[in-house]
Amino acid sequence: MVTGGWITVADRVRWQQKAVAELDVILAAHPDLPVLAWTIAASGAALSARVVVPAGQREVFAGWRLALGLGQAAETRSAHGSAGWLHARGVRGGVTVSLAATVFASDEEGR
Repeated sequence: MVTGGWITVADRVRWQQKAVAELDVILAAHPDLPVLAWTIAASGAALSARVVVPAGQREVFAGWRLALGLGQAAETRSAHGSAGWLHARGVRGGVTVSLAATVFASDEEGR
């Protein structure tokens, strides 16, 4: 069955399996890092994780970014300065991997 163009459902399944295998490698290699919520894109071509970073605890994001071998993090601040966002991405084992974080500027964490 073709889902569009020349990409088949079998292609997407194979890509998802590749992303799952890479996630298994990542988790096995880094059992000491905090647990993250991981998402595999429906296309299977990308793996992403998101983390909430309390004020003054950016090392959670930094630790994962370094462990994953991702590029330099980009940072965006909110207009009011109460929160910001960090994002880094790279390719591991042929799978695009991205890491995003919401960083709170105070201990209120959005309250």
